[in-house]
Amino acid sequence: MAGFDKRVYSYEEAMDGIESGMTVLAGGFGLCGIPENLIAEIKRRQVNDLTVVSNNCGVDGFGLGILLEDRQISRIIASYVGENALFERQMLDGEIDVQLTPQGTLAEKMRAGGAGIPAFYTATGYGTPIGEGKEVREFDGRHYILEEAIKGDFAIVKGWKADHFGNVIYRKTAQNFNPLAATAGRITVVEVEEIVEPGELDPAQIHTPGIYVDRIIQGTFEKRIEKRTVRES
Repeated sequence: MAGFDKRVYSYEEAMDGIESGMTVLAGGFGLCGIPENLIAEIKRRQVNDLTVVSNNCGVDGFGLGILLEDRQISRIIASYVGENALFERQMLDGEIDVQLTPQGTLAEKMRAGGAGIPAFYTATGYGTPIGEGKEVREFDGRHYILEEAIKGDFAIVKGWKADHFGNVIYRKTAQNFNPLAATAGRITVVEVEEIVEPGELDPAQIHTPGIYVDRIIQGTFEKRIEKRTVRES
């Protein structure tokens, strides 16, 4: 990695510097558009006591779920438990600290973190356990709670195409939490299906400008489907 060239050529180099106790922002939604190889590298390194910020925690045996197997995650900020039985069991047994956060609020927390906005007001969660202990303000006759932004030590992101400078395009529904996480990491690592030459990407189609990206790596992906539904012939 040198100058504006953000390319790295091994997952060990891509995740260099990650340590136990750090906060990791992970893009993806369920198993859609997840940085599966970067997650695998975190598992290989056996760093632990991680705080993970993600919409959910993958499924048993894949995605972020593999980090639960060795108890590498001590705290997770997510919008739902999903269908991950191990996640559910560890939460109910008190083995992992879970901060359930409304999905839109979670997205805005990361977006605000990336935009340099420390906190924001939202009506979502007011009058529920989500709002307990939080500052409340009234605007135009409606109550809002103050939510703090989220930033991470690392952001791990899955893109479709990128150029050498780290400009990234996401494919279709992979435009979920990935662009938000990409802006809010102190170190942002993006794995993509293809790295192209500078100038090949249409500037108008770039979702994450390279200024937010520190490292980029081209990988191969399993792209597992959480629930396959097919039409009867």
